[in-house]
Amino acid sequence: MDFKDFLKTKQHIPDKKIPYYLHWITRYHEFCNEHKVNGFESDSLKKYLHILEKDHESWQVLQAKEAIRLYNYFISMDKLKKDQNNDSLSSFQGWQGIEEETIKALRLRHRAYRTEKSYIGWLRGFSSYLSHKKPEIITQDDFKNFLTYLAVERKVSTSTQKQAFNAILFIFRHVLDKEVKGLDDAIRSRISRKLPVVLTRQEIFKVFEHLQGIHRLMAGIIYGGGLRLAECLMLRVKDIDFERGCLTFRCGKGDKDRQPLLPESLKDQLQKHLDSIHTIYQKDRKNDIEGVWMPQALERKYPNAGKEWGWFWVFPSYKLSVEPETKIIRRHHLYPSTLQKAFQQAVIKSGIAKNATIHTLRHSFATHLLENGYDIRTVQELLGHTNLQTTMIYTHIAQKNMLGVKSPMDFT
Repeated sequence: MDFKDFLKTKQHIPDKKIPYYLHWITRYHEFCNEHKVNGFESDSLKKYLHILEKDHESWQVLQAKEAIRLYNYFISMDKLKKDQNNDSLSSFQGWQGIEEETIKALRLRHRAYRTEKSYIGWLRGFSSYLSHKKPEIITQDDFKNFLTYLAVERKVSTSTQKQAFNAILFIFRHVLDKEVKGLDDAIRSRISRKLPVVLTRQEIFKVFEHLQGIHRLMAGIIYGGGLRLAECLMLRVKDIDFERGCLTFRCGKGDKDRQPLLPESLKDQLQKHLDSIHTIYQKDRKNDIEGVWMPQALERKYPNAGKEWGWFWVFPSYKLSVEPETKIIRRHHLYPSTLQKAFQQAVIKSGIAKNATIHTLRHSFATHLLENGYDIRTVQELLGHTNLQTTMIYTHIAQKNMLGVKSPMDFT
């Protein structure tokens, strides 16, 4: 496959635009030859684009930039296929070692188990992309090309590409002991701004009618406080403050503490639930079951804290399970899919056609607060957003019903 076919079949560039892409590649080659620079270096591309900006329209400069990046990616992929190492067994064994070292590095830094699973998944995807090229000879160009591959061929979302970036960057720095620079010219996934799905209050309570027991309580806490699903699942007894009407999360997402709301209407139900799970707690103590999972720093400092009532899960699993990292048998919190499946079934039964998930309750919490006059900074703090721009997206949803614009179909 030549570059022209690649543009047409892989990138779906319209036939009428392909000659322009080829034109920019020819011009760039001439520039590199004239100035005796390497066309694969980001500085060379920046200098060339700077020259174009002087006498070309901005859309032409962007088109040239895209054409050159795609061409460099095409050439690097072709070279990778030719340079594949035939010693696949030793390469595979080398990557196994990298995987083990990555797990050690993550656990040394007390990263969450789901982070570990995510990073190992990206490591395997990276090694597969390189056809198990020996890890000791990989370079930052391999890293850059992998990010480009995700955007160009896999067409992943911006957030997915960012996950891959964070995982491989961690491995380069803390396992391979290599610093990474010059990734600016990797092709980024297109940022698509989508408004989140939001349910009205009437729709939410309609869904709640089809939830029973613990599922209804969990969904109420998530909506009532704007919680993430993981925050609800990992809630501890000590995190509940009935008098102040709030919950407390220590070192949550982004390593920040925050205090979401605890709805007044759920306090009695939550207290009854705590009374019921206290029997599970007492049974575990009677049977000398290992204490619940604790952050490693606390587990070392207070080795018996996991057996205390205050650290017990608010929503414990009804079955004991084996901890993946340590192989210790203990009681964990409920599995995420437990509530996700129940909520999905409730949405279907309620007859609501929206593509609502359990996370929709968090979106709805923020939107309903804004629609009822609460300021954006308060909502930002309650949601635990670092960046105000993340919270601002809810203003676009809330304002849809606040602008007072009437459809011409409804004019009288």
